[in-house]
Amino acid sequence: MKTITFIGNGNMALSIAKGLKERYKLEVIGRDLEKLNKFEDEVGVEIEKILLEDSDIEGKTVMLCVKPANVEEIAARVKGRAKVIYSVLAGTTVQKIKHNLNPYAVVRSMPNLAASVGRSMTTLTGDDSYKDEAKELLGAIGSTLWLGSEKELDIATGLAGSGPAYLTLIAEALADGAVKQGMKRADAMATMRGLFAGFGELIQEIHPALLKDGVMSPGGTTAAGYGALEDGNVRASCMNAIEQAYKKAIELSK
Repeated sequence: MKTITFIGNGNMALSIAKGLKERYKLEVIGRDLEKLNKFEDEVGVEIEKILLEDSDIEGKTVMLCVKPANVEEIAARVKGRAKVIYSVLAGTTVQKIKHNLNPYAVVRSMPNLAASVGRSMTTLTGDDSYKDEAKELLGAIGSTLWLGSEKELDIATGLAGSGPAYLTLIAEALADGAVKQGMKRADAMATMRGLFAGFGELIQEIHPALLKDGVMSPGGTTAAGYGALEDGNVRASCMNAIEQAYKKAIELSK
């Protein structure tokens, strides 16, 4: 069974590890043994735990899951030259990773927290020779899409990478709206969850505009609610969210 070496043990590393644990042997490099033990417990399988000062990534397949600002520190402390580094670091270029960690190859990836349930939407770019391996590896945690440039991946970071946070805002707000009108909180939450589960299936096959047209009757309840969303500039705010996230990714790359 192939080994994947994680550098970092935060939330994204945990989500990916949960998705990979059935197909790969895992090891994790970190600063604190207690946190590494907790990481192992939360993943739910035995993992080889390595302290950063004792680490050697020579010839290994590495999943880099640290904060972008910590790349230089990690590079100064880790030994060896990785076979390939799969980076999940927002805004951190292939060139920066190669310059600091000197791997044989780099693939940038942008999964999201749905990796923990095997439903991540992961965008990829980097060394073309690892395109197939990258899609197979990250395909273990959901859908993958190989993009032609780092610019596109930075844009996708704002959409698929950050998107779950945006959708949580929408989900909570919709449930709050139902409660405001008199629905019990538990019932509003159950209804909202059912809505998202069904919509997630429909959007795979049907264009958003067609879905909207299919449910919006002239002068009906949906038209009234949709008009309220337009009055609140929800469309413009969503587009602006992608723009601001993309700009932040570019800022992080400098």
